[in-house]
Amino acid sequence: MSELVIETIGLRKEFRGRRGTRVAVHDLDLAVPAGGVHGFLGPNGSGKTTTIRMLLGLARATGGQMRLFGQVVPAHLPAVIDRVGAVVESPKFSPHLTGGRNLLLLSRSIGAPDTQVDQALETVGLTGRDRDRYKSYSLGMKQRLAIAATLLKDPQLLILDEPTNGLDPAGIREIRETIRDLGERGVTVLLSSHILAEVQQVCTSATIIGNGRLLASGRVDDLIGGGATAYAVTVADPGPATRALAAAGLAATPVDEGLRVETDDPALVTRTLGEAGIWLTSLTPLRRDLESVFLELTTTDTLGHQTATGDGAA
Repeated sequence: MSELVIETIGLRKEFRGRRGTRVAVHDLDLAVPAGGVHGFLGPNGSGKTTTIRMLLGLARATGGQMRLFGQVVPAHLPAVIDRVGAVVESPKFSPHLTGGRNLLLLSRSIGAPDTQVDQALETVGLTGRDRDRYKSYSLGMKQRLAIAATLLKDPQLLILDEPTNGLDPAGIREIRETIRDLGERGVTVLLSSHILAEVQQVCTSATIIGNGRLLASGRVDDLIGGGATAYAVTVADPGPATRALAAAGLAATPVDEGLRVETDDPALVTRTLGEAGIWLTSLTPLRRDLESVFLELTTTDTLGHQTATGDGAA
């Protein structure tokens, strides 16, 4: 079993106000193994940022336990904080200084060697742009510089909270490539996001939460399922094909310019249609993606949470 870089057990965060108590994180068990990129997924307001702030000692937990590299935090946070880099809020850089100068001043303030600046810039793909003033950077470049700042102390764990928020497609691609590269270099990355298409391209494992509760966790391939459970079939005339498939016990429904056939056996589809004298133009597996799993889990959780709240009010 891989070493757990991040572990929470029964983590809970309550906010008390004049209207009562609101539970932002509800007895959360989070396990992030060493190596690779772990997605921390949930709708806005689901408790992702609150959880991250508690792990970093920026917010106090109401209950439960937290560990980073096996050390209980926040009690032993000073012992492990140098192994952790994080981009949780918008970084503060001087707009009139160059990107490189900003990093150089920061590296000297934390006692990191000057050579770390060039290495961090290269890792995030800003070599050659380090002499440009920060105020001229695009949003994507600013976010990459923020990641570079966390790399100055050569962290083993990097925590990124919604790093692609507000970015255009080019900026999102830049951040995605940077995160993938970091994961391949051996840095464990906790990537908090609600942009599922991006997460699926870089994450090896993921945790999905809703209303502060754990909904699912595991390897991305296991969460979405390994094989196809339906196929897109294109034929010249869908009508006879639908009847032939139905006679074989296969459910087929019209989609776009073809049919969606519910089965995990493509050979049965081709054989059934071939015996009926119907020839395929294409047969394409339809696999679940992380977004469909996410929507199923979070929609169900939202409805359940609303129902529970309603019953309690009644």
